[in-house]
Amino acid sequence: MHIPQGPTNALDLELFDEALAAALRPSADYDVTRWLYVPNHYSEYRYILGTRGRKPLICMGINPSTAAPDALDPTLQSAQRIALSNGYDSFLMFNVYAQRATRPDDMERSCNPVLHAENRKAFRYLLSLSPAPALWAAWGNIIEKRGYLMDCLRDFAADAQAAGAAWFTAGPLLKSGHPHHPLYLKGTTPLQGFDISAYLTR
Repeated sequence: MHIPQGPTNALDLELFDEALAAALRPSADYDVTRWLYVPNHYSEYRYILGTRGRKPLICMGINPSTAAPDALDPTLQSAQRIALSNGYDSFLMFNVYAQRATRPDDMERSCNPVLHAENRKAFRYLLSLSPAPALWAAWGNIIEKRGYLMDCLRDFAADAQAAGAAWFTAGPLLKSGHPHHPLYLKGTTPLQGFDISAYLTR
């Protein structure tokens, strides 16, 4: 369980470029040739967590929880399973908002624009790792928890469009019209195309 200790604008944020540089250096805590973990230590926020490969699937959730390299929580275990069963050799967990909170209701009430800007740099970095980025929309109804989350998602959708990324979902959409959260998917659920433009304008 991770309960935020306060608003992220009170933190001395580790900027993404600096955090990435540190994450690419050898670590005594985990195998950096296998894992991408940014920042490379447990903190009040997380930009990226996933495995390295030539054909990654970028899984987009809402908010990071307690997962870390070699200690995946059930959501990330499911994300990894779905990625591998759909022909990807790795998965990269990214979140619409980088604040770490096990319970979405504990997320801060207002968007920290600095944290969002750094998170956007992280997203662009992930898009650059593949000539044909694949994005799995996997946020469920949690996106309704805060009004700013859709605004953040619109920024990421614009970045994805510029990179020529393809969007997917796993399983049918929920009755609310949102894509399924990985935690509630069983087995080897196939991915299917997802029209992010139609979703954002519905």
